[in-house]
Amino acid sequence: MTRLYRRRDVLATAAGGALLPLVPAQATPDTMAAAIKEVVGTAPLKPGKVKLDLPPLAENGNAVSVSVTVDNPMTEANHVRSIHLFAESNPLPNVVHVTLGPRAGRAFFATRMRLSTSQKVIAIAKLSDGTCWTDSAQIVVTLAACIEDL
Repeated sequence: MTRLYRRRDVLATAAGGALLPLVPAQATPDTMAAAIKEVVGTAPLKPGKVKLDLPPLAENGNAVSVSVTVDNPMTEANHVRSIHLFAESNPLPNVVHVTLGPRAGRAFFATRMRLSTSQKVIAIAKLSDGTCWTDSAQIVVTLAACIEDL
């Protein structure tokens, strides 16, 4: 008979039987800023070109619909290289990374993401010329996701 172990049981055993204090991981605005800097480097973030479509209220943070559109031609000389989504209070702030090329046709993607709580979400598009464009939105989450039962 196979026994299923909970995460906290495994951590307690690994610590020599002593129960480790477990607190939910949560990013902060500082860790999100560091994650953004890791992606964009020293390039300034310009508002515009990017449209982040996110509901202002989500009843359940386990599956929040989100889409990002970038108003930019997708030619060999001028195209969107990547789109990134950052969530300020999720355990890992860099939530989504999409790589595109000139053959993509248009710079758009839609997905669902988990959000741990009400927070700010930021979309950043990196273009082939090295510029970075951004949009952001606040969302209120009534039932949080990304949190483990302690």
